[in-house]
Amino acid sequence: MKTKVLTAIYILIGIIYTFLDLHLSSIPGLVIKGLIIPLLIIIYLLNAHQNLRITILSALLFSWAGDVILCFTFIPGLACFLLAHVMYAIAFFKTSGKSEFITKRIYLLFPAILYGTGLLCLLYNNLDGMRLPVITYTIVILTMLVAAINRYMKVSRLSFILVLAGAILFVISDSLIALNKFGFPFAFSGVAIMTTYIVAQYLIVAGVLKQSHAEFV
Repeated sequence: MKTKVLTAIYILIGIIYTFLDLHLSSIPGLVIKGLIIPLLIIIYLLNAHQNLRITILSALLFSWAGDVILCFTFIPGLACFLLAHVMYAIAFFKTSGKSEFITKRIYLLFPAILYGTGLLCLLYNNLDGMRLPVITYTIVILTMLVAAINRYMKVSRLSFILVLAGAILFVISDSLIALNKFGFPFAFSGVAIMTTYIVAQYLIVAGVLKQSHAEFV
């Protein structure tokens, strides 16, 4: 019951921030944005077993720090999210079981490699002094995606699908940030970025919890 209530509040806060952000002053906007991930952290801690608790919790804490810091400065905020992706990747790779996907079907990772290469080629001329940070970030987030794919056959079908969907949406959200910031601004970028981000984080947490909690929704 607590989880369902907190999930409803998480969704509500996300909707309020996403769709009213342009009309909020900086302080209310910062406060509301700063509540999103802590709610997800509470949901996670109420349901998580000890396995993966530290890595997933660290990823969420770095994400929360990134949310807040990005309101003031870009590079430190980017660094926080990079660390969040590193922690997610570690958690996913630590999932027990044989890595059948990486060892036998590595060719299926090519779409992720092509996507990252294409995105960097598109942005490259607009990056200037940000080339190294953006290239590094792209490599890390795609590693996180590969780690999510590597959970295949190690966990239940639902757990795998939820985490993979979350990882893909996280990549999309960060890609939209990069496109909007480096030469390709588009209408309603804030709505698109935050919607994919909020859903991504929830799906990842829900999927991880499904590894050991069949009743979690």
